[in-house]
This record gives sequence, C-alpha cells and structure tokens, in this order.
Amino acid sequence: MKALLVEDSRAMRTFMGTIVRKLGIEVHEAEHGLDALERLDSLDALDLLLVDWNMPEMNGYELVKRLRADDQYAAIRILMVTSESDLENMVSALEAGADEYLMKPFSAEELEGKLIQIGVLEEGGSRGEANGS
Repeated sequence: MKALLVEDSRAMRTFMGTIVRKLGIEVHEAEHGLDALERLDSLDALDLLLVDWNMPEMNGYELVKRLRADDQYAAIRILMVTSESDLENMVSALEAGADEYLMKPFSAEELEGKLIQIGVLEEGGSRGEANGS
C-alpha cells in the first residue's frame, strides 16, 4: 500500500508521515500540487493521497479536481487534510472528488479513523485494500 502526502509544511508532513507509516503504509511526499503531479508519474500502484488545501504552486482543491478529471486516478482514495474549517470548503472538496475531509489539528486516532472510513484500512488498523469505487 502506497500513499502520497501532499503538504507544504515539513512539520505536518513529518507528523502525518509518522502516523501513516506506523499503520504499515509506504509514504512518499510532495510539497504542493504540481510537485504531486510530477511524483504521481513516477509512483506506480498509488492507493492514497493525503492532501492539504492551502499550498503554493497548486492548492489541494485544484489538485483533487485535476486528478478526478483523469480516469487513471479514479481508484486512488483522497483524504483532504486541512485547517479550512468553512463548511462551504468541505462541501467543495467532497464535490470535487475528495473521499473524506479531516480538520487540523487532529490526533493519530482521528486520522486512522478516516482511513478506515474511506476503505484504506480495516478496523483495528490493519491494512486493507483500497477499493476503486
């Protein structure tokens, strides 16, 4: 199982990466949306994207829209992880194709719960299969 963590804050990448690695998921990192698009070309069998909203170059919302417009990325689960608390932004992200939305700050348990909710993990933290629905 592979994940791409798209976040401009090094501290937040480290925090989230540590949690996701402990759950048995291989983690790759990108600093913004354009960086993520470049990395997607070199990563095969990617199962999950954890995407921040506010980033330079290309924000997370734009990245989600771009990925969901391309059928080759249809099976990748996308979790928007952001400090954007406005309900309108949450709805926009979900309508653009994010599978779920997690507000910062969050705990390791909350992140794990969202990964279970979107089908990346099974209950109890064991790795599941990313489904393509």
